[in-house]
This record gives sequence, structure tokens and C-alpha cells, in this order.
Amino acid sequence: MPAPSTLESVLTCPHCGFASTETMPADACVCFHECARCRTLLRPKAGDCCVFCSYGSVKCPPVQQARACCADPDTPPAS
Repeated sequence: MPAPSTLESVLTCPHCGFASTETMPADACVCFHECARCRTLLRPKAGDCCVFCSYGSVKCPPVQQARACCADPDTPPAS
């Protein structure tokens, strides 16, 4: 049985540097997040499935568990 996923991640805005602790859904990817300080809409970087994989201190739960994620259900995430 795989270890439980970490569900909290610190998202850091690449525009203004604001960091906020956010709770990730256990079974889904988050494709958009609005920075609370500068209101920039964060989107995943090319090759990442979600904003947590791009800007978070912890990758999303599907990637932590080495499962396929929302971006492409037929392709396992990169290690």
C-alpha cells in the first residue's frame, strides 16, 4: 500500500513572490490558482499537470503516488 499523500503545499507566485499554504485535492489536479496578493492567474508550466507541480513546495497527490494525472490519463507522470 502506498504511503499517504501530503495534501498541503506552499504555492509561490512567480510574479510577485507571495507564498500561501494551500490544500490540494487528493484525487484531482488544480489547473488554475489566483494569487491572493497580485491577482495573477497561475497556470501549469509546460509539461506539468497542475499549479502545484509548477509552483508548489509539494507535487500534487496523483504525482506523489506515481499515478496518471488529469493532464493525460494514459501517461504516467514523470519521475
